[in-house]
Amino acid sequence: MTYKEATEYLYSQLPAFERQGAGGYKPGLGTAIALDDWLDNPHRAYKCIHIAGTNGKGSVANMLAATLQACGYRVGLFTSPHLVDFRERIRVNGDMIDKRSVSRFVERWLKSDVPCEPSFFELTTALAFEYFKNQKVDYAVIEVGLGGRLDSSNIITPILSVITNISIDHTQFLGNTLAEIASEKAGIIKPGVPVVVGEADNPEVRDVFERTASECHSPIVIAQEEPLVTNASHNADGTLSLSTVDYGTLTCQLSGDYQIKNANTVLHAIAMLKKIGVKIKETAVKQAFAHVCQYTGFMARWKVVGKEPTVIFDAGHNAGAWETLSKQLRELQCEKLHIVLGFSADKDIDTVLGMMPKDAIYYFTQAQSSRSMKAQELQALAAKHGLKGKSYTKVKDAYKAVLKAAKPSEAVFVGGSFYVLGDLLKHIKSKK
Repeated sequence: MTYKEATEYLYSQLPAFERQGAGGYKPGLGTAIALDDWLDNPHRAYKCIHIAGTNGKGSVANMLAATLQACGYRVGLFTSPHLVDFRERIRVNGDMIDKRSVSRFVERWLKSDVPCEPSFFELTTALAFEYFKNQKVDYAVIEVGLGGRLDSSNIITPILSVITNISIDHTQFLGNTLAEIASEKAGIIKPGVPVVVGEADNPEVRDVFERTASECHSPIVIAQEEPLVTNASHNADGTLSLSTVDYGTLTCQLSGDYQIKNANTVLHAIAMLKKIGVKIKETAVKQAFAHVCQYTGFMARWKVVGKEPTVIFDAGHNAGAWETLSKQLRELQCEKLHIVLGFSADKDIDTVLGMMPKDAIYYFTQAQSSRSMKAQELQALAAKHGLKGKSYTKVKDAYKAVLKAAKPSEAVFVGGSFYVLGDLLKHIKSKK
């Protein structure tokens, strides 16, 4: 089996939430446990850090992985979704899983007699866990796919659980209230395992986390209540300068305003790891924050990819993310803002559009995914919020149009969905 054949099987033959939405979501751990038993429980061969949350879990996962790598550890990193290549999901010290490992795993699965029918994510999780064992990693940083309690990654017993924050998203699976969603995320808290919660502004959310931690006899820290990042400012080179309690001034390569809160969560997670015996040097923290993308291959978070005009990519895709993004877009120093925008149809798009700058020029588009809202439908919905622009059925056409229209003194933002950025990056890659 070739790598192409293996990934085509994963994409087309298995239920996949990212392609099908609700039809591809399989809650419950039974299949994940069956796969894990088939593979002889590979995740028990290394120490894990488990990360959940509505927003920020990808950034936090990458910053923690980079920190451990900078300490000299061999680190596995499992995240989702991917932008261009399936192998982005599974990395060891920043290097993507090799194609042969993917194809061999799928071959073995197809020849097996395991009595279950896994989803795309369930089988991908099993692949990641075994690959990390084969690669002899010291630590694996595991990002939850969706929710927490019933996510297929939740068969692990980590040394640390991290929950970044809670906002309304995926209500069809996780519940309609913040407390219900928090209960699902809190499902990753394990008996005796410490947990760091980034934000818990809502009293009901805080109560869920504290009560669950108490029931599990798990030490808990609410990061926002003890700021380890005391001040922040943007540098001319596009990085963030963070004044911290423990590490002096850190330069953070991830420069979105929301990274200030993420960095505070990460620093608390590092403090907890040190408390339970993980050796982490100050110089490693400084190196990791300054070069996280080089360490892990991270992309798509307030990524400045061009100047004159300034071009920014960001994959923030729900109301929680856009509370910060919309503010940062309004604060951009530019003569005119152009926004290439597309969403998955199952998001709270109406709320997000209400946050968008009304004086920007919009290029409404859609990713080549069945979950995407049609560009013309998005344009019509946006018009109700006073947002004006044209629609484009392909992301690459919207991007060509915006680059043609934007002047050197103006700015271009592309976002709204991982899939929009994925389509664009594939287009850019094909032209090289």
